[in-house]
Amino acid sequence: MKPVLEKIGCEKERVEIRAQVHETVGCEKEKQRNLSSSARIRKINKGIRLSIDEIVDRNISKWRGLKLIRGILIFVFILLTACSNQPEKENSFEAEKTITNQQPQPILQKLKVPWALAKHKDTFYISERDGTIVSWNETTNQFHRSQVKTTKPIHHEGEGGFLGIELTPNFEESHQAYAYHTYQENGNTFNRVIRIQKNGETWDEVASLLEDIPGSNIHNGGRIKIGPDQKLYVTIGDAAVPENAQNLNSLSGKISRMELDGRIPSDNPFKNSYIYSYGHRNPQGLAWDEHGTMYSTEHGQSAHDEINLIKPGANYGWPIIEGNTRQQGMETPIFQTGDTTWAPSGIQYKDGKLYIATLRGEKLRIFDLKEKSSTYVRGDFGRIRDVYIERDNLYFISNNLDGRGTPSADDDQLWKVDIKEIR
Repeated sequence: MKPVLEKIGCEKERVEIRAQVHETVGCEKEKQRNLSSSARIRKINKGIRLSIDEIVDRNISKWRGLKLIRGILIFVFILLTACSNQPEKENSFEAEKTITNQQPQPILQKLKVPWALAKHKDTFYISERDGTIVSWNETTNQFHRSQVKTTKPIHHEGEGGFLGIELTPNFEESHQAYAYHTYQENGNTFNRVIRIQKNGETWDEVASLLEDIPGSNIHNGGRIKIGPDQKLYVTIGDAAVPENAQNLNSLSGKISRMELDGRIPSDNPFKNSYIYSYGHRNPQGLAWDEHGTMYSTEHGQSAHDEINLIKPGANYGWPIIEGNTRQQGMETPIFQTGDTTWAPSGIQYKDGKLYIATLRGEKLRIFDLKEKSSTYVRGDFGRIRDVYIERDNLYFISNNLDGRGTPSADDDQLWKVDIKEIR
């Protein structure tokens, strides 16, 4: 085609020709709005042929190979017109659909900066950052806020404090739970994993499983979950020292894995190490599908938040890469939010979808793992910290009193919605 265009003339001439054609047929589509698609196309093409014939006739002295040129111009113009009518494909994070079938309802109010949700039978156990656990029975409405007594005082500053909790598998008999909290020692900030037991009005520390996890007023991670392999997994942020995420001698920027008694599993990917995966910035969500595949959500540096499929021993790149950047030996996320910020926190899995609490995004999001697309539930909830699914009920907690939200008079709150209504 290049030689033909050279004979026609410069780019300016070509633009002028197209402009004349558009002038002649530009209103044709509007006039034929109610015609069928095939009839409309035939009408437009006829107009194009007539218009180009007219233009060519006026410029015949300038051109050679009239028939060939006319045929090529018709083909190019139709191609350009067809392409211009195709909508640009949007990134999935920009093309989210809103689900409006049913509005979630608040079922518990006046929580104090809640962080994690756990449940046994009809009773919720909700951790609060200042070092308390709320127990609330959904059936009887019985409410109690209990102090957590630890051997090292809970340090609540910035993003630190009393964070993740997970009930033990034998909670019915033991009344114990695993917990993750921030503390200070000799002026330095750390995090630790402990086991606590409910004793009447308080929860008391009964065992320390892992100490001296690097901490900060930001990027502490803090999610703690028991996996399908009956191992305890803990998300740990980079504690504002990004390079430590690549350091296998540091627990910063890692997902760790341990036995329920705190020992290092013999099948961990790195010998004599709690590290399960590394190269993380601030992972805050953990979930598994029915096949045991593990997913985690992670905060990006500036947007580019991630959903990662976690593999043992894998390097997720921070701070060398993030988002869709690729480098040999490093994993890229199965989804990243581009220039949109979610700040994803807790997640749950059900029927091929991840249900994601988002803080900065202030939405309950639903990510379809097969389609790699997301939707969100309409509502004015503010910052959302954690989500919990039981049968057809989905629960989530707001986090508007953490100093970064805009709290209402009833915040923070526990919300509930029928999951069948938001799929």
